[in-house]
Amino acid sequence: MLFFGGEALVRGAVALSSRFGLSPLAIGLTVVAFGTSAPELAVSLNAARDNASDIAVGNVIGSNIANIGLILGLSALISPLVVKAKIIRLDAPIMLASVLLIVIFLLDQQLGRLEGLILTTALVAYIAFTFLQASKEPEAVKEEYLQGVPQTRNKLSIDLGLIVIGLGLLISGGKLLVTAAVTIALLLGMSEAVIGLTIVALGTSLPELTATLVAARRGYGDIAIGNIIGSNIFNVLGILGITSVVIPTRTDNILWADIICVVLLSLLTYLFLFTRSKVERYEGAILVLIYAAYTSWLIIR
Repeated sequence: MLFFGGEALVRGAVALSSRFGLSPLAIGLTVVAFGTSAPELAVSLNAARDNASDIAVGNVIGSNIANIGLILGLSALISPLVVKAKIIRLDAPIMLASVLLIVIFLLDQQLGRLEGLILTTALVAYIAFTFLQASKEPEAVKEEYLQGVPQTRNKLSIDLGLIVIGLGLLISGGKLLVTAAVTIALLLGMSEAVIGLTIVALGTSLPELTATLVAARRGYGDIAIGNIIGSNIFNVLGILGITSVVIPTRTDNILWADIICVVLLSLLTYLFLFTRSKVERYEGAILVLIYAAYTSWLIIR
C-alpha cells in the first residue's frame, strides 16, 4: 500500500505540477524527490499519534541511512553516477547541515513544536532556493530531467484521482505498518527504535529504491543522486518538522551510534560529490558495506 500509494501520489503530483508550468528539472528536484518520501511522512505521523515516537524518529534516521548506504550504494555499483547539475552539489552540504541540525535538536531526546517550526521553515527556504537555482542549470541537465521525469497527458480528474488514491493508500498503509511494527517489537523483545531503524525504514524507502535504481540503470546520475539527497533533506526538514509541529515527539532509544552512522554517510556523500562530482563503484561499495555493518550491529544489539 505504501509503495503503490507513493507511486500514485508522485505521478499525480508530477502531472499536476506540469499543468502549472513547472519545468521537468524543478519537478524532479522537488515533487519527485519529496513525493518518494511520502511513505515516511505517513508512518511518522501515525507513529507519533500512537505514542510510538521511537518509530517516528527511527523511521526518518533509518530511511536516510538506507537511502545513502543501500540505495545510493547499489546504484553506484550498477553504474558510476556522474553529477552535472550544480544544484545537486549544493544540495549535498544542505543535506549534511540538516542532519547536523537534527543532532543538535535531539540532544535533549525530544523535538518540540518550536524545533518543528524551525525545520519546516528551513524546508520552505530550501524549496524556494531550489526553484531559483533550477532555472540556472545547463541545457544538458534540463534535457536529462525531461527524459527521466515521468510525463503524463491524463485528464485533470485522473491526476487528482491519483493524488487522492495515493494519499488514501499512504494513510492506511502507514497505520498498518506502525501497528505491525509495534507488535513485532513486542513479540521479538526488540525496541521500537530498532524496528523503526530497520524494517520500517526499509519499507518506507521502497519508492526511493525503485526511482533511483531505474535512473542509475538509464545513466541518469543527476536524477539518481538528486532523488536521494532531496528525499533525505525532506525526511529531516519536512517529516520531522511537520510531525513535531503536529505532535511533539520524544525518543529514548535512538543511540549515538545511529546518529553517527547517518552523519558519516551524509558526510561521505558530500565528500564524494565535492571531490569529483561523481560516485564511483568502489565508493558505492563503501556505502553498502557501512550499511551492512550498521544493520548487522543493530540486529546483534
